[in-house]
Formats: sequence, structure tokens, C-alpha cells
Amino acid sequence: MYPAEIVVPMKEELTDNGFVELQTPEEVDASLSEGGTNLLVINSVCGCSAGTARPGVLMAVANAEKKPDHLTTSFAGFDIAAVQKVREHLMPYPPSSPAIALFKDGKLVHFIERHMIEGRSAQMIAQNLLAAFDEYCA
Repeated sequence: MYPAEIVVPMKEELTDNGFVELQTPEEVDASLSEGGTNLLVINSVCGCSAGTARPGVLMAVANAEKKPDHLTTSFAGFDIAAVQKVREHLMPYPPSSPAIALFKDGKLVHFIERHMIEGRSAQMIAQNLLAAFDEYCA
């Protein structure tokens, strides 16, 4: 488990921009059982999370005409039980962090795995998400 002093600033990059932390399995299940769309970010300490994943997500949300109803996040290596529960909802995809998932009415409809984040710019990730928002969000 990562120390809080390392993780908290990385969490705040999302929570200061409207994302709700899911820190327990119960919070994950409750959040994903809500109707509408839910953008769920598995946050991470890695460089691709800091350099492209979080900035790309924030860019997409800030610039979207159609936005997800719910913005949520759990932190890999810190919110361990919550992330494990998220990964159950992401099956059959293998564990990936960072990762960005869009759920609609509790069903996974769009997923960006780590290998799709690495080597991509924040703008590319934002464009990918904006296309998904246009397709799935009201």
C-alpha cells in the first residue's frame, strides 16, 4: 500500500475537479447501481497516470457537451478492496492501472486500459473519451 502523503495529491487532482472517491467495495457497488452514466477512473502513482490519464480525463470532462452523470475514482495500491471490486465489474478485462471505464446503467460500455494510455497524449485520451461521451451520455 502506498503512503497517504504520496497518494493524496494524486487523488485530489480528480476529487478537486468533481470526482467522488470510491474507497470501499460497498461504495463501488452502490455507485455502479445508480442509473445513468458513470466515468470511473482507476487512479495510479505511475507516470502515465500523471502525464496523460488524469490530464486527459479532466480535459474530456471540461470540454464535453455530453457529460457522464457520475464522476468516480478509486486508487490502485491504496483503495485496495474498492479497486478489487471495480475489477470484478471490468471482467473479462485483466487488471489494469491506470484505467478509465465508462458504465451506462451499471454495464461497462467503454474501457481504456493502461496499454491504451501509455505512449498516448492527454489530448488523444480526451478525444477518445469525448467520442464515448457523445455515444453514451445524454
